[in-house]
Order: sequence, then structure tokens, then C-alpha cells
Amino acid sequence: MILNKRNPETLETISTLISDGGVAILPCDTIYGLCAAYEIGEKALMDLKGRDSSKPFLVLATIEQAKQMCDSIPQDILDAWPAALTVILNKKNGGTIAIRVPNDSFLQDLLRMAGTPIYSTSVNIAGEPSLHSLSAICKRFEALVDVVVRGDEMQGKVPSTLIDATVKPYKLVRQGLYDATALIRG
Repeated sequence: MILNKRNPETLETISTLISDGGVAILPCDTIYGLCAAYEIGEKALMDLKGRDSSKPFLVLATIEQAKQMCDSIPQDILDAWPAALTVILNKKNGGTIAIRVPNDSFLQDLLRMAGTPIYSTSVNIAGEPSLHSLSAICKRFEALVDVVVRGDEMQGKVPSTLIDATVKPYKLVRQGLYDATALIRG
């Protein structure tokens, strides 16, 4: 099933689907993402991608959700969000998590309506190149997911910038769409 991001009914449909453990392809503020609800959707995404648990997925969240999940979030990170910036932070219950507060009103509304953070990962099978055009994504994945939400044909080709904020100064892990120069310099 393909839904249009601009259709007002899409948010409610996707919110219910994500909350019920479904897998969707969503137009993110960076590239298209394979998405599922935090915690309950992890196995479905790993099975779909053929990926083992040693490489966790990044998590899309509202600032409030991020604060509930993380031990503490530095003020400079909070000031930078929402943005195409994924940040590795310490979780409240131990371990780390990579979180992005997306700069996209559709995703922010979806996160609030679903009431849960959402895993997001590139649209590909582990070891294969990421797909960026909607037509290629639909051809390869439409039958494998519950729904595809149509944004632009080419949502983007550059993923989010990834920094590790569990160390000082912060460490650049992946350069992406966001210029994190000021954050890295500390």
C-alpha cells in the first residue's frame, strides 16, 4: 500500500500501524527510511534487512521522548535539534542510543500521535547500497513492508550527520547533511 504524506488521513493510518508493530517506509528529513516502533519493531526491521543485533538502529524521537530515554542531553545538542543530526547518548538504563529529533513536521506529528519513538534505517538489505528514489524503493520493498509513504521521488541522498556525545569533545562518526563543526570543536 502506498499513501501520500500530504494526505491528512495518512498520519492517523501510519500512527496506528506503527503502534501496532508494523513496518513502514517513510520520507524522513534526510532520506527515505525503513521505520518501526521503538523496541517492538526492532526484530521485524532486523529480519527485513538481514542484519544482526550488533549494529543498532537510530531512533527518531521528539525532544521530550529523547529526554525520557537518555541520562542527560547536553544543552548544545538540545539547541541544535530538530535537525539532520543523529547523536549517540547514554541511555538512562545503561548503554547508548543514537537519537535524531527530525526537522520535519510530518515526522514530529507522527511521533506524538504514535506515542513512541521510531527506529529508522536506510532502505536496503544489509550489505547492499541504499535506495533513494521512490520508484526503486517501491519496486524492491513495497511487498515486504506494510506501507510506503510517498514524499518526493528523490527525498534525499545524504543521511544525517552522526556524532558521539558520550565523549568530550564530541566525535564525528559520519558526516552527513548537518554541519556539526561548532559542536565538534566544543
